[in-house]
Amino acid sequence: MKSLRIIVRRHGGPEVLETVEEETPEPERGEVRVRVLVAGVSFADLLMREGLHPEKTPLPFTPGWDIVGEVDKTGPDASRAAVGQMVAALPIHGGYAQYICLPESEITPVPDGLDPAEAVSLVLNYITAYQMMHRTAHVAPGQRVLIHGAAGGVGTALLQLGRLAGLEMYGTASLATHQTVTSLGATPIDYQKADFVEEIHRLTGEGVDVVFDGVGEANVWRSFQALRPGGRVIVYGFTSFLRKGVLAGGLRYRFRGIVRPAWYALRALLSPGRRRILPYSIQNVKRWNPAWFREDLSALLDLLRDGKIRPMIAGRIPLSEARRAHELLGQGSVKGKLVLVCNWPVS
Repeated sequence: MKSLRIIVRRHGGPEVLETVEEETPEPERGEVRVRVLVAGVSFADLLMREGLHPEKTPLPFTPGWDIVGEVDKTGPDASRAAVGQMVAALPIHGGYAQYICLPESEITPVPDGLDPAEAVSLVLNYITAYQMMHRTAHVAPGQRVLIHGAAGGVGTALLQLGRLAGLEMYGTASLATHQTVTSLGATPIDYQKADFVEEIHRLTGEGVDVVFDGVGEANVWRSFQALRPGGRVIVYGFTSFLRKGVLAGGLRYRFRGIVRPAWYALRALLSPGRRRILPYSIQNVKRWNPAWFREDLSALLDLLRDGKIRPMIAGRIPLSEARRAHELLGQGSVKGKLVLVCNWPVS
């Protein structure tokens, strides 16, 4: 049986994404084959495509951090998963495909009746938001938080989860997305026209308890300046690499993206006020404590089933149009989660 997947043979822009047809993979011992319904499109995919992400994947590779699909076939010694069961997984790479084989331990059951596109939004974006909020920042009701990129995939996840947690929220966003930020319970700040540090201190007086910073580089230190005493900046991304819709490549950006936040974290330790800069990496947390990932994803799937969260879907794009999806995300104006439809009708 033939199936499609996307391959990156060399680092570069969206043009390096190739659609290939090949034999469908067979599950090995302890594995299941998943018929991928939808795969998430993330900024991490763009960074890996460019060769800029700290998570190194040898060429050639298939992008795709997060998927939802149906178990299609089980390999020897894979006995817990049932054929036809809907599941979610975070393979980190390999998701842009119609079929993927994964260790049975890597899949999490998805409750019946959920929209696969909404479910896949939880696997990377909402897990990132949930773990940063509850396992890294340890937020408490009534605390003030600032969310950068508040209208994006992780940003909207943070807003929805923050509202459930009883937080007072502020979010940087372009003027065109302010209504989205407001509707999710936060006070928007136009980062293009206002200095967010000045705005936060004007609005709150002493600053916020937590800043969630997916921008990186120099923005991390400015986020630190928006903290009240005892506050924390949670650093989780590098969208500062984006320049006019194109990722700025090269060793200089990789060096700055990793070293600058580390230097700022050291400066924070030496600064008065007991403020801290803390890193977050979903793949590292998952490797250190895989039980947390399964536990948190199951909790989020329950919240989705119960209607307590509702992921924003920015678009459903056919797998064969992965290049267009990367172009859209690279432009920096996507509201919510972009998904690739691999084996599921586009609605």
